[in-house]
Amino acid sequence: MSKHFIPRSSDSSARILGFLLSAVIVLLIPAAQAQQQEIVWSAQEAPIHDQIRKLRSMPDNVRATTTKELALQIRQLPATPNKVRLAVGLANLSTEGDFGYDTLQEVATTLADTLRQQPQPDDKGQPASPYVELAALVRYEHVQTSLDVPQFKAAVAKLETEDQRRQHVDFTLKDLQGRSWKLSELHGKVVLVNFWATWCPPCRKEMPDLEALYNRFKEQGFVILAISDEELDKVKPFLAEHSITYPVMLDPGRKVNELFEVEGIPKSFIYNREGKLVAQSIDMRTEKQFLEMLAQAGLQ
Repeated sequence: MSKHFIPRSSDSSARILGFLLSAVIVLLIPAAQAQQQEIVWSAQEAPIHDQIRKLRSMPDNVRATTTKELALQIRQLPATPNKVRLAVGLANLSTEGDFGYDTLQEVATTLADTLRQQPQPDDKGQPASPYVELAALVRYEHVQTSLDVPQFKAAVAKLETEDQRRQHVDFTLKDLQGRSWKLSELHGKVVLVNFWATWCPPCRKEMPDLEALYNRFKEQGFVILAISDEELDKVKPFLAEHSITYPVMLDPGRKVNELFEVEGIPKSFIYNREGKLVAQSIDMRTEKQFLEMLAQAGLQ
Protein backbone atom coordinates (compact mmCIF):
# COMPACT_ATOMS: atom_id res chain seq x y z
CA MET A 1 0.00 0.00 0.00
CA SER A 2 1.66 4.01 -0.02
CA LYS A 3 1.79 3.28 1.81
CA HIS A 4 -0.48 6.27 1.77
CA PHE A 5 -4.03 5.49 0.79
CA ILE A 6 -4.27 8.27 -1.73
CA PRO A 7 -7.57 8.75 -3.55
CA ARG A 8 -6.78 8.43 -7.22
CA SER A 9 -8.72 10.21 -9.95
CA SER A 10 -7.96 11.65 -13.34
CA ASP A 11 -8.14 15.14 -11.86
CA SER A 12 -4.74 16.25 -10.51
CA SER A 13 -6.18 18.72 -8.02
CA ALA A 14 -8.34 15.99 -6.54
CA ARG A 15 -5.29 13.75 -6.14
CA ILE A 16 -3.35 16.52 -4.41
CA LEU A 17 -6.26 17.24 -2.09
CA GLY A 18 -6.49 13.55 -1.28
CA PHE A 19 -2.80 13.47 -0.39
CA LEU A 20 -3.09 16.49 1.90
CA LEU A 21 -6.08 15.00 3.63
CA SER A 22 -4.14 11.84 4.35
CA ALA A 23 -1.36 13.88 5.91
CA VAL A 24 -3.74 15.43 8.41
CA ILE A 25 -5.31 12.09 9.26
CA VAL A 26 -8.69 12.83 7.73
CA LEU A 27 -8.27 10.04 5.21
CA LEU A 28 -9.63 7.40 7.53
CA ILE A 29 -13.10 8.91 7.45
CA PRO A 30 -15.14 8.41 4.28
CA ALA A 31 -15.51 11.66 2.37
CA ALA A 32 -19.24 11.93 2.93
CA GLN A 33 -18.84 11.40 6.66
CA ALA A 34 -16.00 13.92 6.83
CA GLN A 35 -18.31 16.54 5.34
CA GLN A 36 -21.02 15.78 7.88
CA GLN A 37 -18.96 15.93 11.06
CA GLU A 38 -15.92 17.71 12.35
CA ILE A 39 -13.36 15.74 14.30
CA VAL A 40 -13.04 17.05 17.83
CA TRP A 41 -9.79 16.15 19.55
CA SER A 42 -9.65 15.85 23.32
CA ALA A 43 -7.05 17.66 25.43
CA GLN A 44 -4.99 14.44 25.44
CA GLU A 45 -5.42 13.74 21.72
CA ALA A 46 -4.83 17.21 20.26
CA PRO A 47 -1.08 17.47 21.02
CA ILE A 48 -0.51 14.01 19.53
CA HIS A 49 -2.49 14.93 16.43
CA ASP A 50 -0.44 18.13 16.03
CA GLN A 51 2.83 16.22 16.39
CA ILE A 52 1.79 13.70 13.76
CA ARG A 53 1.03 16.55 11.36
CA LYS A 54 4.54 17.93 11.88
CA LEU A 55 6.44 14.66 11.41
CA ARG A 56 7.41 15.29 7.80
CA SER A 57 9.10 18.58 8.73
CA MET A 58 11.42 16.92 11.27
CA PRO A 59 14.97 15.66 10.62
CA ASP A 60 14.98 11.89 10.28
CA ASN A 61 16.70 11.20 13.61
CA VAL A 62 14.24 13.44 15.47
CA ARG A 63 11.36 11.98 13.51
CA ALA A 64 12.30 8.44 14.52
CA THR A 65 12.42 9.30 18.21
CA THR A 66 9.22 11.32 18.02
CA THR A 67 7.37 8.56 16.16
CA LYS A 68 8.30 6.04 18.84
CA GLU A 69 7.23 8.41 21.61
CA LEU A 70 3.93 9.12 19.88
CA ALA A 71 3.21 5.41 19.57
CA LEU A 72 3.63 5.02 23.33
CA GLN A 73 1.47 8.07 24.01
CA ILE A 74 -1.34 6.83 21.76
CA ARG A 75 -1.27 3.48 23.54
CA GLN A 76 -2.13 5.21 26.81
CA LEU A 77 -5.19 7.02 25.43
CA PRO A 78 -8.69 5.87 26.31
CA ALA A 79 -10.44 3.83 23.63
CA THR A 80 -12.20 6.24 21.26
CA PRO A 81 -12.61 6.50 17.46
CA ASN A 82 -9.92 9.19 17.54
CA LYS A 83 -7.45 6.72 19.03
CA VAL A 84 -7.90 4.54 15.95
CA ARG A 85 -7.40 7.57 13.70
CA LEU A 86 -4.19 8.52 15.49
CA ALA A 87 -2.80 4.96 15.53
CA VAL A 88 -3.43 4.49 11.81
CA GLY A 89 -2.22 7.97 10.94
CA LEU A 90 1.06 7.37 12.74
CA ALA A 91 1.47 3.95 11.12
CA ASN A 92 0.84 5.51 7.73
CA LEU A 93 3.76 7.91 8.19
CA SER A 94 6.11 5.58 10.05
CA THR A 95 7.43 3.86 6.93
CA GLU A 96 8.49 7.00 5.02
CA GLY A 97 12.15 6.13 5.29
CA ASP A 98 14.30 4.22 7.75
CA PHE A 99 13.35 5.00 11.34
CA GLY A 100 14.49 1.71 12.82
CA TYR A 101 12.92 -1.62 13.67
CA ASP A 102 12.19 -0.67 17.28
CA THR A 103 10.19 2.36 16.18
CA LEU A 104 8.14 0.33 13.71
CA GLN A 105 7.54 -2.37 16.31
CA GLU A 106 6.13 0.17 18.77
CA VAL A 107 3.90 1.62 16.06
CA ALA A 108 2.61 -1.84 15.13
CA THR A 109 2.03 -2.78 18.75
CA THR A 110 0.04 0.40 19.32
CA LEU A 111 -2.09 -0.21 16.23
CA ALA A 112 -2.72 -3.83 17.20
CA ASP A 113 -3.68 -2.89 20.76
CA THR A 114 -6.02 -0.20 19.46
CA LEU A 115 -7.73 -2.64 17.11
CA ARG A 116 -8.02 -5.15 19.92
CA GLN A 117 -9.84 -2.51 21.95
CA GLN A 118 -11.94 -1.25 19.05
CA PRO A 119 -12.55 -3.83 16.31
CA GLN A 120 -13.36 -2.24 12.96
CA PRO A 121 -16.17 -3.43 10.67
CA ASP A 122 -15.43 -4.75 7.21
CA ASP A 123 -15.49 -2.29 4.33
CA LYS A 124 -17.76 -3.63 1.58
CA GLY A 125 -16.74 -7.20 2.31
CA GLN A 126 -13.04 -6.37 2.62
CA PRO A 127 -11.01 -6.00 5.83
CA ALA A 128 -11.02 -2.42 7.09
CA SER A 129 -7.95 -0.35 6.20
CA PRO A 130 -6.47 -0.35 9.75
CA TYR A 131 -6.11 -4.14 9.56
CA VAL A 132 -4.49 -3.87 6.13
CA GLU A 133 -2.12 -1.23 7.51
CA LEU A 134 -1.05 -3.58 10.30
CA ALA A 135 -0.78 -6.55 7.94
CA ALA A 136 1.52 -4.52 5.68
CA LEU A 137 3.79 -3.67 8.60
CA VAL A 138 4.02 -7.34 9.50
CA ARG A 139 4.45 -8.63 5.94
CA TYR A 140 6.79 -6.00 4.51
CA GLU A 141 8.51 -4.44 7.53
CA HIS A 142 8.79 -7.77 9.40
CA VAL A 143 7.50 -6.55 12.75
CA GLN A 144 5.59 -8.85 15.10
CA THR A 145 2.01 -8.79 16.36
CA SER A 146 -0.04 -10.94 18.68
CA LEU A 147 -3.33 -9.81 17.15
CA ASP A 148 -5.18 -12.97 16.13
CA VAL A 149 -8.60 -12.04 14.83
CA PRO A 150 -10.42 -12.91 11.58
CA GLN A 151 -10.17 -9.34 10.25
CA PHE A 152 -6.40 -9.32 10.55
CA LYS A 153 -6.09 -12.78 9.00
CA ALA A 154 -8.25 -11.58 6.09
CA ALA A 155 -5.96 -8.57 5.62
CA VAL A 156 -2.88 -10.82 5.54
CA ALA A 157 -4.57 -13.06 2.97
CA LYS A 158 -5.48 -10.01 0.90
CA LEU A 159 -1.84 -8.91 0.70
CA GLU A 160 -0.66 -12.43 -0.15
CA THR A 161 -3.18 -12.65 -2.99
CA GLU A 162 -2.16 -9.26 -4.37
CA ASP A 163 1.51 -10.27 -4.37
CA GLN A 164 0.69 -13.48 -6.21
CA ARG A 165 -1.06 -11.46 -8.92
CA ARG A 166 1.85 -9.02 -9.15
CA GLN A 167 4.21 -11.92 -9.82
CA HIS A 168 2.48 -12.44 -13.16
CA VAL A 169 1.93 -8.82 -14.16
CA ASP A 170 3.19 -7.67 -17.55
CA PHE A 171 2.95 -4.33 -19.28
CA THR A 172 4.37 -2.27 -22.12
CA LEU A 173 4.91 1.48 -21.82
CA LYS A 174 7.00 4.05 -23.69
CA ASP A 175 9.39 6.30 -21.81
CA LEU A 176 9.57 10.05 -22.44
CA GLN A 177 12.23 9.48 -25.12
CA GLY A 178 9.88 7.17 -27.03
CA ARG A 179 11.56 3.87 -26.20
CA SER A 180 9.18 0.99 -25.54
CA TRP A 181 9.68 -1.12 -22.40
CA LYS A 182 7.99 -4.49 -21.84
CA LEU A 183 8.50 -5.99 -18.39
CA SER A 184 8.51 -9.63 -19.54
CA GLU A 185 11.27 -8.89 -22.05
CA LEU A 186 13.68 -7.70 -19.35
CA HIS A 187 14.67 -11.18 -18.13
CA GLY A 188 18.38 -11.17 -17.41
CA LYS A 189 18.14 -7.74 -15.79
CA VAL A 190 17.26 -6.59 -12.29
CA VAL A 191 14.18 -4.39 -12.63
CA LEU A 192 12.83 -1.87 -10.15
CA VAL A 193 9.29 -0.68 -10.99
CA ASN A 194 8.59 2.56 -9.13
CA PHE A 195 5.22 4.32 -8.93
CA TRP A 196 5.49 8.02 -8.19
CA ALA A 197 4.13 11.52 -8.93
CA THR A 198 5.54 15.04 -8.98
CA TRP A 199 3.15 16.23 -6.26
CA CYS A 200 4.13 13.46 -3.79
CA PRO A 201 6.73 14.62 -1.20
CA PRO A 202 7.97 11.12 -0.25
CA CYS A 203 8.34 10.29 -3.96
CA ARG A 204 10.48 13.37 -4.50
CA LYS A 205 12.55 12.58 -1.42
CA GLU A 206 13.59 9.12 -2.65
CA MET A 207 14.34 10.10 -6.27
CA PRO A 208 17.96 11.25 -5.72
CA ASP A 209 18.74 7.89 -4.14
CA LEU A 210 17.12 6.08 -7.06
CA GLU A 211 19.18 8.18 -9.47
CA ALA A 212 22.38 7.37 -7.57
CA LEU A 213 21.60 3.65 -7.59
CA TYR A 214 20.75 3.71 -11.28
CA ASN A 215 24.09 5.29 -12.14
CA ARG A 216 25.91 2.86 -9.86
CA PHE A 217 24.37 -0.35 -11.19
CA LYS A 218 23.06 0.29 -14.71
CA GLU A 219 26.18 -1.25 -16.28
CA GLN A 220 25.38 -4.42 -14.32
CA GLY A 221 21.97 -4.74 -15.93
CA PHE A 222 19.92 -2.69 -13.48
CA VAL A 223 16.81 -1.02 -14.89
CA ILE A 224 14.43 1.42 -13.21
CA LEU A 225 10.99 1.86 -14.74
CA ALA A 226 9.41 4.88 -13.05
CA ILE A 227 5.68 5.22 -13.72
CA SER A 228 3.54 8.30 -13.17
CA ASP A 229 -0.16 8.69 -13.90
CA GLU A 230 0.28 12.40 -14.61
CA GLU A 231 0.36 14.28 -17.89
CA LEU A 232 3.51 15.03 -19.88
CA ASP A 233 3.39 18.77 -19.19
CA LYS A 234 3.64 18.02 -15.46
CA VAL A 235 6.32 15.36 -15.60
CA LYS A 236 8.78 16.58 -18.25
CA PRO A 237 9.78 19.91 -16.65
CA PHE A 238 10.03 18.26 -13.25
CA LEU A 239 12.49 15.67 -14.55
CA ALA A 240 14.55 18.31 -16.29
CA GLU A 241 14.75 20.38 -13.13
CA HIS A 242 15.80 17.42 -10.98
CA SER A 243 18.20 15.80 -13.49
CA ILE A 244 16.55 12.38 -13.48
CA THR A 245 18.07 10.11 -16.13
CA TYR A 246 16.47 6.70 -15.48
CA PRO A 247 13.51 5.73 -17.70
CA VAL A 248 10.27 7.48 -16.82
CA MET A 249 6.97 6.56 -18.43
CA LEU A 250 3.39 7.79 -18.20
CA ASP A 251 0.30 5.82 -17.26
CA PRO A 252 -2.47 8.47 -17.50
CA GLY A 253 -5.20 5.86 -17.79
CA ARG A 254 -3.80 4.10 -14.69
CA LYS A 255 -3.95 0.71 -16.38
CA VAL A 256 -0.53 -0.34 -15.08
CA ASN A 257 -1.28 1.14 -11.64
CA GLU A 258 -4.36 -1.04 -11.56
CA LEU A 259 -2.43 -4.14 -12.65
CA PHE A 260 -0.14 -3.65 -9.66
CA GLU A 261 -3.08 -2.68 -7.44
CA VAL A 262 -1.35 0.53 -6.40
CA GLU A 263 -3.52 2.55 -4.03
CA GLY A 264 -0.85 4.91 -2.76
CA ILE A 265 2.60 6.12 -3.64
CA PRO A 266 5.55 5.86 -3.64
CA LYS A 267 5.63 2.12 -4.14
CA SER A 268 8.43 0.01 -5.62
CA PHE A 269 8.70 -3.58 -6.82
CA ILE A 270 11.97 -5.39 -7.56
CA TYR A 271 12.25 -8.34 -9.97
CA ASN A 272 15.37 -10.48 -10.19
CA ARG A 273 17.07 -11.59 -13.40
CA GLU A 274 14.67 -14.53 -13.71
CA GLY A 275 11.68 -12.20 -13.58
CA LYS A 276 10.66 -13.16 -10.04
CA LEU A 277 9.24 -10.53 -7.71
CA VAL A 278 11.67 -10.65 -4.79
CA ALA A 279 11.15 -7.41 -2.87
CA GLN A 280 8.83 -4.46 -2.58
CA SER A 281 8.41 -1.29 -0.56
CA ILE A 282 5.19 0.04 0.88
CA ASP A 283 6.55 3.58 1.05
CA MET A 284 9.59 5.70 0.27
CA ARG A 285 12.96 4.05 0.85
CA THR A 286 16.43 5.37 1.61
CA GLU A 287 19.45 4.36 -0.45
CA LYS A 288 20.42 1.88 2.28
CA GLN A 289 16.97 0.31 2.20
CA PHE A 290 16.96 0.12 -1.59
CA LEU A 291 20.37 -1.59 -1.46
CA GLU A 292 18.95 -4.21 0.91
CA MET A 293 16.09 -4.81 -1.52
CA LEU A 294 18.41 -5.04 -4.51
CA ALA A 295 20.58 -7.55 -2.66
CA GLN A 296 17.56 -9.87 -2.62
CA ALA A 297 17.76 -9.76 -6.43
CA GLY A 298 21.48 -10.60 -6.35
CA LEU A 299 22.69 -7.04 -7.04
CA GLN A 300 25.39 -5.78 -4.68
